[in-house]
Amino acid sequence: MDRTSRVDVSTVSMANDQAKYGLPTATPESTGISAERLARIAPVMHRYIEQGQIPSLLTVVARHGHTVHYSVQGHADVESDQQLRFDTIFRLYSMTKPITAVATMVAYEEGHFFLDDPIADYLPEFRAMTLWTPEGLVDARKPITIRNLLTHTAGLTYSMVPDVPAISKLYEDANINEVLARLSGRTLADHVHMLSELPLIAEPNTAWHYSESFSVLARLIEVVSGQSYDEYLRARLFRPLGMSDTDYHVPPDKQHRLATLYARQSDGSFTPTLSYGGDYGRPPDLVAGGAGLAGTAGDYLKFAQMLLNGGALNGERIVSPSSVRVLLANQLGTKFGSTPLPSVGTFSFRGTGFGFGGGVVTDVIASGTTGSKGEYFWGGWASTAFWIDPVQNLIGMAFSQLIPSPGEVLSLRARMHQMTYQAIEQG
Repeated sequence: MDRTSRVDVSTVSMANDQAKYGLPTATPESTGISAERLARIAPVMHRYIEQGQIPSLLTVVARHGHTVHYSVQGHADVESDQQLRFDTIFRLYSMTKPITAVATMVAYEEGHFFLDDPIADYLPEFRAMTLWTPEGLVDARKPITIRNLLTHTAGLTYSMVPDVPAISKLYEDANINEVLARLSGRTLADHVHMLSELPLIAEPNTAWHYSESFSVLARLIEVVSGQSYDEYLRARLFRPLGMSDTDYHVPPDKQHRLATLYARQSDGSFTPTLSYGGDYGRPPDLVAGGAGLAGTAGDYLKFAQMLLNGGALNGERIVSPSSVRVLLANQLGTKFGSTPLPSVGTFSFRGTGFGFGGGVVTDVIASGTTGSKGEYFWGGWASTAFWIDPVQNLIGMAFSQLIPSPGEVLSLRARMHQMTYQAIEQG
């Protein structure tokens, strides 16, 4: 089948269609962007499909609260020749984490906890943690705080992050993987309790290490709010923001809009797979805080614009501007970001730190980009990514459904970023 397919591009100059694009539309020039230069994005992105590197791609640019570019290319399902559409639903995987970070700040603003409280004050199973060392297990000296969980400095890890193989093996043996355990019959409470019984990979607040910590935050929210985590998200974020297509499952009347998930094979071909999270046609047993949501680009655009607006959208305030400033700020400092620590990971993107749930550009020159200091960004395992730029009042997004994200997708994200900034003419 010809993967090049047609290209449906909107360098938006059409009638205002907020329902379709997530935000009101505007001409690029009215927001200080060159329409001619913005039109360069789609052909450059199309090369990745032509060369067989990804099956599809959706790209979005929004500025000053308006969508100015939105393009869809390739197939949502290659086998049936189903084209990607503006309302296609994508598995977001780790792009769930920024949403959980906001949900945590909502609960914080409701007066349930302080950010530097030990998590054991609310989840007692974390009160006496053990720590892995090359010499054997010892008692951890420091408590895990809520801030540690928000910044991946809690000493937790993932089964698929093999920096310490002995710990990864323990995670694998216990099936501690918030993606793979989605339909396991295990609840969020079960999952987090099992996680608390495994050794830490590092002392809390001594190293950055990508981890299951956002599911611990989701469980914290359940305990302090008395609601299931998915209902908390619907009530506090999704319904107020109008994110009507975002949830932990895709109901029958929307299944035709769910993109097929592809896995890259050794010969370069794409094969449909349900191996990473299984069927999205029914509510999951495990509602995880770090992965599991599915939604449209338009929905995520609303979420991103809410952050750019300082916590509000269309008259609905989700969090305060002060909470957004904390969430978007680098929380790490040089001790986590510059010097590798023995046996554990550090946050390794050049010129960046880490806020709550996402990376933050701290040095534009070191990052090798033409963006802005203070950009906040993250991506998902199935080749989805977004960033927001408070300096330029800008949002960029690139979504596909190929797992795991190959090196070409990192190149694609960087190219999308480059092609967006070269189009900006005025602040």
